[in-house]
Amino acid sequence: MGRKVTLATCSLNQWALDFEGNLDRILQSVEVAKAKGAKYRLGPELEICGYGCADHYYESDTLLHSFEVLRKLLESPVTQDIICDVGMPVMHHNVRYNCRVIFLNRKILLIRPKMLMANTGVHRELRWFSPWTQTRQVEDYFLPRMIHEITGQDTVPFGDCVLSTKDTCIGSEICQELWSPNSVHIDMSLDGVEIVTNGSASHHELRKADQRVKVVTSATAKCGGIYLYANQRGCDGDRLYYDGCAMIAINGDTVAQGAQFSLDDVEVITATLDLEDVRSYRGEKCHPHLTGLKPCHRVKVDFSLSSHDDIFLPTHEPIDWRYHTAEEEISLGPACWLWDYLRRSGQAGFLLPLSGGVDSSSTACIVFSMCVQVCRAVRAGDPQVLSDVRRVVGDESYSPVDPKELCDRVLTTCYMSSENSSTDTRSRAQELASQIGSTHLNINIDLAVKGLLGIFSAVTGMFPKFRANGGSHRENLALQNVQARVRMVLAYLFAQLCLWARGKPGGLLVLGSANVDESLTGYFTKYDCSSADINPIGGISKTDLKSFLSYCVDTFHLTALNGILAAPPTAELEPLTDGQVSQTDEADMGMTYKELSVIGRLRKISKCGPFSMFCKLIHMWKDTLSPAEVSEKVKRFFRMYSVNRHKMTTVTPSYHAEVYSPDDNRFDLRQFLYNTRWSWQFRAIDEQVSQISPKEQNE
Repeated sequence: MGRKVTLATCSLNQWALDFEGNLDRILQSVEVAKAKGAKYRLGPELEICGYGCADHYYESDTLLHSFEVLRKLLESPVTQDIICDVGMPVMHHNVRYNCRVIFLNRKILLIRPKMLMANTGVHRELRWFSPWTQTRQVEDYFLPRMIHEITGQDTVPFGDCVLSTKDTCIGSEICQELWSPNSVHIDMSLDGVEIVTNGSASHHELRKADQRVKVVTSATAKCGGIYLYANQRGCDGDRLYYDGCAMIAINGDTVAQGAQFSLDDVEVITATLDLEDVRSYRGEKCHPHLTGLKPCHRVKVDFSLSSHDDIFLPTHEPIDWRYHTAEEEISLGPACWLWDYLRRSGQAGFLLPLSGGVDSSSTACIVFSMCVQVCRAVRAGDPQVLSDVRRVVGDESYSPVDPKELCDRVLTTCYMSSENSSTDTRSRAQELASQIGSTHLNINIDLAVKGLLGIFSAVTGMFPKFRANGGSHRENLALQNVQARVRMVLAYLFAQLCLWARGKPGGLLVLGSANVDESLTGYFTKYDCSSADINPIGGISKTDLKSFLSYCVDTFHLTALNGILAAPPTAELEPLTDGQVSQTDEADMGMTYKELSVIGRLRKISKCGPFSMFCKLIHMWKDTLSPAEVSEKVKRFFRMYSVNRHKMTTVTPSYHAEVYSPDDNRFDLRQFLYNTRWSWQFRAIDEQVSQISPKEQNE
């Protein structure tokens, strides 16, 4: 009958500038798609070079090598008899475009440039690419000689056009175009395009997946039709983790779902669907005369996605999407990111300063979760994961079975005590290390701290004191900072040499564990043990981390976390009082972590300065704080934020999980030298407070 089509989309773990590896993964995905009977294969955005090339897009090498990979794909027998849709950068009339290149049987059918660019949040596409603005227009693209030698074509269509096969019509969207209020799929659907494809590079943020699924299903619910969504997966070489979720939808229903988090480098999902279902659904919904646009330019393709004898071919039925909780996302996303970073860095494991608090314990649990995922993948028969883990541990006969045993091989934790450390935090760190199986060290830093202070005293004749012993604020702060910085120096020393001391090869990556709220206020010492190689929790709030640890108690049976959750967060850098902690994080900051999360979202997401933040918070916090108290918290936050903003220039590269991340290098582009008095802004707040009557303040 020629009405049922089998389509394939995929999630690939591509790596920026890894042209050889990227080529292998693309070919593998095409091979799997064909084995499942698919006649159309869709891949992620810019999959040939990797999405995260950033300023490498300026280099002619990136364009050259992308075309070299395209040549390999065109001439490969694997790509024959299936329409292949790949992503790569293309220069046309000396302008760089983010493109889909669609080909069949050694012929390029069309090159479709991206029309709506992602240029907010973590994205800077307009820095490297120009949007194609000529709606429904097509030009000739003159192919490079290396491609002409394979295809025999001089030119191919370049622009806003669609494919017209013998049995259907196929159009492309590229990532951001789906999210736009003026999405391309609407006009294409009204012009009779029945299958819309979207090759994306959509990164993970907590609680974002449900938005992604909704925009795909709503696109087909409004217009009818089939929607193929492909996405990148894994760490592309930066702070982002791309979280898969390849999917296929029809007429508002999801019919195929890929994994959101996985160590599998290549995942291909397929669906067999009936084109007549699209035509019936659209019967009373789509009226092309309403658009006022001229018809899409159609590239005719002498090829069918369906076959004449498909009457007995079963079609896919709707499924319910399985969403992860935020706690599961923290357990899986950063764990997969760490695995990619570890296996691609050439290092032999991680070293983590484990303080016995929520933050470092969360990092330890994420590494343990990584070990759980690795063991699970090996049990499932993933040869790439097995090969990678053997290379990491330096044992070609090793096959991980127990996550705790694997954790012993790849994670070294160390508790760095001082005279200000309590026995409670030491025992909590020891107990957690024992339960996850890490190699654990106890290191006393007092000798190093006294040595540094001795040098200072020998030069100046002065010896600083803690505030508790009669010292000034400056002395107290300096004595805290020297302890924190000694821990960083020792962390790197042990990361480089502790395997050597055990007679094993390789070095360790130092893990940081400063959460997003501490980074927001700068509540850490510059170049202390928050300075590390990478930080898996740097984009996660304290509130979410606590929920994550509760999840780990239930999921991984790590009962040591109960005591950690019950203890007040503390840096333990000031003298103890009767053997007990006298310093807590929230007292030092003058606000709770829960309050900080609210402030962080208002500052970044709602774009609030001091005055507008105050105006919002007096209503949000009216049941617990007076306007004057809100005023003091807002002022304190902005003072801390601006005084410590310089620390963001050296913050450890962190997993991006929150939209209010303060990382200045790639995401939060604000200055780091401020007038910390905020005189005009704070005066506006004071004037507003003074206008509120005592009665209103107490209501």
